[in-house]
Amino acid sequence: MAAVARKQLHLAAQLPGIHNVTVWSDPRSRSQIAIDSFVRLAQTAERGKFDFFFLAEGLRLREHKGEFYDLDVVGRPENLTVLASLAAVTSRLGLAATVNATFNEPYEVARRLATLDHLSGGRAAWNVVTSFDAFTGENFRRGGFLAEADRYTRAAEFLHTARQLWDSWADDAVLADVRAGEFVRSGAGVFAHRGRHFDITGRFTTPRGPQGHPVVIQAGESDAGREFAAADADVIFSKYNRLDEARAFYRDVKGRLARHGRTPDELKVIPTATVVVADTDEEATAYADEITRAQVSPQTAIAHLEAVWGRDLSAYDPDGPLPDIDPEPDSLVLKGHSVFRKGRAETARTWRELAEERGLSIRELVIEVHGGQTFVGSPHTVADTIDHFVQTDGADGFVLVPHLTPGGLDDLVDRVVPLLQERGAFREDYTGTTLRDHLGLRPRPRTPAKEDA
Repeated sequence: MAAVARKQLHLAAQLPGIHNVTVWSDPRSRSQIAIDSFVRLAQTAERGKFDFFFLAEGLRLREHKGEFYDLDVVGRPENLTVLASLAAVTSRLGLAATVNATFNEPYEVARRLATLDHLSGGRAAWNVVTSFDAFTGENFRRGGFLAEADRYTRAAEFLHTARQLWDSWADDAVLADVRAGEFVRSGAGVFAHRGRHFDITGRFTTPRGPQGHPVVIQAGESDAGREFAAADADVIFSKYNRLDEARAFYRDVKGRLARHGRTPDELKVIPTATVVVADTDEEATAYADEITRAQVSPQTAIAHLEAVWGRDLSAYDPDGPLPDIDPEPDSLVLKGHSVFRKGRAETARTWRELAEERGLSIRELVIEVHGGQTFVGSPHTVADTIDHFVQTDGADGFVLVPHLTPGGLDDLVDRVVPLLQERGAFREDYTGTTLRDHLGLRPRPRTPAKEDA
């Protein structure tokens, strides 16, 4: 009987810094701004044969009680500019950026992504996100102009419009015919789109990139977000890294594809995860606990509690019990953090029940619900757990978020990836040149040549 081929897992790396994952107080931590940090982490990911390097983004820095929330890392350069520089110092690694579909316009985003795809030789990806809040909108002098219910309809039309722009150049539009004195076919780049959110006509400046369309990523947790991903995305990020929850999410999203005329392999489900590796499982467990307590400092624990309670709780002991006062559901202490914006009364009730049941202090509770590491153990233990997660359809791979910048992936790449390669679950080398190749996605179809005017 022939051996069953192992499912090939996908790995990506994310520069930390958006949440409290980064332990910036560690003496080994370096700048979140300097290009050397981005280069080091990206080149480590490429050495590990990862699919892509991902940069998250927020369009406004979080504020806690009216000041920058600097318990997390504060500040981040613009994504596509950073990735364009990384295209020059990597050769195969995919380059994925979060770009907001609420506070941008299709023409400019499509142009910048097509440019990155050209610069990188076909390695560009776009994580399509939306914003609902007036807090972010103040940076754009628009306030909360877009109703939350409309954000996915705008995003879907935004993506559709961007694809129209990319396809406005046929693959054979650039002739460069010296004898005929003709550089491009007539009509190249001409586009027209009229819809609910966008009404634009003109001529797109950038020829179609090597991938045709950059890889599209979506991170929606809501039903609308999952449906958007099933209809239009190549990759969906997920927050589920507990195997039972992850399998349920995986089945749900993959089950939506057929009604959009797609097959399960056309959408990759890739949760975020953290990894702690040491010589033994015991050493890794101790180190993971040390990391988690650094990530959830006493101040961070109180700030997270304030975000749910909507109150100033600075007088409370982080190693003491939860406050016996009720939350103020309409008060926002921590602004710009999507985790704490909905259902805070229900969250507070659940947290209180958990704390009472387990006898948890404020800090222990926050560690329980927001801390902890995903994969912890010796290299063999981590490799076994990652592989089992993927082989049993909990995911198609993982976006790994290290707690240190820029050296946080070294142990995984040097000690775990070789074990995954040995068992045939992960590539030993790149077999293609584009991100679509790495992900096993279908190449975009060639566009038909336009008729000369």
